[in-house]
Amino acid sequence: MNSFNLKDISDQSGKVAVVTGANDGLGFETTKFFASKGIEMVMACRNIEKALVAKNKILSIIATAKLDIIPLDLKSLNAVHKFVDTFNTKYKRLDILVNNAGIMIPPFSLTEDGFESQMGVNYFSHFLLTNLLLNQLKSTPNSRVVSLSSIAHKSGKIDFNNINSKGKYNKVAAYSQSKLACLIFAKELNKRLEEKNKSILSVAAHPGVSATNLFQFLPTWFKVVAPIFEPLFSHSPEKAALPIIVASLHPEINGGDYIGPGGFNEMKGKPTIAKSTPIANDEEVAEKLWALSEKLTNNNFNI
Repeated sequence: MNSFNLKDISDQSGKVAVVTGANDGLGFETTKFFASKGIEMVMACRNIEKALVAKNKILSIIATAKLDIIPLDLKSLNAVHKFVDTFNTKYKRLDILVNNAGIMIPPFSLTEDGFESQMGVNYFSHFLLTNLLLNQLKSTPNSRVVSLSSIAHKSGKIDFNNINSKGKYNKVAAYSQSKLACLIFAKELNKRLEEKNKSILSVAAHPGVSATNLFQFLPTWFKVVAPIFEPLFSHSPEKAALPIIVASLHPEINGGDYIGPGGFNEMKGKPTIAKSTPIANDEEVAEKLWALSEKLTNNNFNI
């Protein structure tokens, strides 16, 4: 397994990056690191007040940081279109797209477009966002798309007969499905880009286990006992963001790579090549999911 050193990441001045969910947790830590390397950051956030707090916090640490906030609510495909329209009027390049924002095991709800909330936010909206930003990525040499998966993908399956988990709702299974979909997408996108000889790299990353805002829907009893076990099985958001940073910036990353922590069960540890399940590499499943995603987001990928 490869081991990646952050010291290999040089100054990145002149580049532009979009990070979804940049105001908190992994997105905040990723944005802060990118800014420290001179990257002009677009913080794609739903809550603008929280985004402003995060922006000011980064500026207090990195006075020279270039930070721009553009609203993005991933529970709405229309909002994704509006974000891209705004981005395209302000920027003429996109070096890095980090599809980071997500929700985990919430009560059942549907997005504006009728998606189960986890599939909508974690996967479908990011599928559309990547699609709509593809021309910017194609026109920028050696650009990258980083999709966020999870250890939870290992127990996931794509339920094509009930993709939005209507009826009996298992929120854990729905989360696993969404993160499996993100990993399948990353690999399939890279395959299609390679077939068209595009210089864009599509890669995936997962943070292991970290107490971020994703934990807000966990049971109260778990939140009470979690601090006792956290040092054994999880790491800080700052360390959990390292696989994302490596996937986005490290010079030795290849298209289709999947980066995660190298410790016990990939829960924590230094960034390395992570393991994925056979279904994550199933080309038939990937093609079926791709076609369904184009249909449900009402947009065909123009690679």
